[in-house]
Amino acid sequence: MRNDVIIVGSGIVGLACAWAALQQGKSVRVIDRDPFCVGASIRNFGFVTVTGQGRGDTWRRARRSRDVWAALAPQAGIAIEHQGLYVLAQRQQAKMVLQELCKQPEGQDLQWLEGQALQDQAPQFVMHHFQGALYSPHELRIEARSAIEKLRVWLATQGVVFQLGQHVQEVISGAVFTGGQWLPGERILVCPGPDMRSLFPEAFSENNTQLCQLQMLRVQPPPGYRLGAGVMSDLSLVRYRGYSELPGAQLLLDQLRVEAPQELAHGIHLIVVQSQDGSLVVGDSHHYGQAMRPFASREVDDLILYEMQRLLCLGHYQVTERWTGIYPSAQQDSLVRDVLPGVQLVSVTSGTGMSTSFGLAEDIIQNWSKT
Repeated sequence: MRNDVIIVGSGIVGLACAWAALQQGKSVRVIDRDPFCVGASIRNFGFVTVTGQGRGDTWRRARRSRDVWAALAPQAGIAIEHQGLYVLAQRQQAKMVLQELCKQPEGQDLQWLEGQALQDQAPQFVMHHFQGALYSPHELRIEARSAIEKLRVWLATQGVVFQLGQHVQEVISGAVFTGGQWLPGERILVCPGPDMRSLFPEAFSENNTQLCQLQMLRVQPPPGYRLGAGVMSDLSLVRYRGYSELPGAQLLLDQLRVEAPQELAHGIHLIVVQSQDGSLVVGDSHHYGQAMRPFASREVDDLILYEMQRLLCLGHYQVTERWTGIYPSAQQDSLVRDVLPGVQLVSVTSGTGMSTSFGLAEDIIQNWSKT
């Protein structure tokens, strides 16, 4: 049986492409070597982030992806744990960066809060060492480790055919070789996640793509603690392009080089989100290379937890889980390349897969009608 679209890889990029192809009335088959998702798509915050994404296509795709998640989540039985984002400014220069963002086109729905306004809206974040907070209404939080499987199951009810536990050994124009046979497909999308060596490795190499490894933790706060929204810190403003490309970000970076050199050396910026059971997902760090050692650093974990305490002042907490994740990283936020006639390699190369994949997938599938 010939398929309109064959997708290799069932992480969030592959699932988003399957959804977008369905919207165009295509028959879709997804093949993955693993029997369930084990990669970056389940090892993240489950935080669909719009604010701070790079201006242009990335921000647009994140905004669109947020709306798709909001629509699909109830259909797929995926709970939205909380909404919104507070970026807490500990430094005057961070406040200036956040206020600059409010003046950009991407900042039209954002609010700068301080003083009584912050007290009224988010009293849990009123502390003497905060300059104030930027509030964004856009963000959604889902539980990544369960949401990906629920999304896959829902897509199967919509007609997507999944072949899990089957390794695709070769891809040519019009077919993929798996399970000892060739499966024909009019269009083929290869969405390999962090596996940059099995299929079309030269495309990743030509794009100067490397691996990024992060460390994350699950923290049990005091009973009854409610975060209410996602949280980021000053450190995020020198990592996310939507902040870091603003004029005031360079002065903040200079200040952080003096005040937080170890955090910068380990690529740490803080995100905290909350799960339904009350636990907090906290992270993360960023280390780069062509291969990553499988050992987590206690020093890095301690730096992440120290920054968490600066923002949340929990009093007491317990770390209940620690893990690492790996994703492909490059200067551009995504890689979409025609590697053969009718075959495209698709990779989110910025750690924003949960936030941008649906918008990226729509762009790819809609562009087929223009070629």
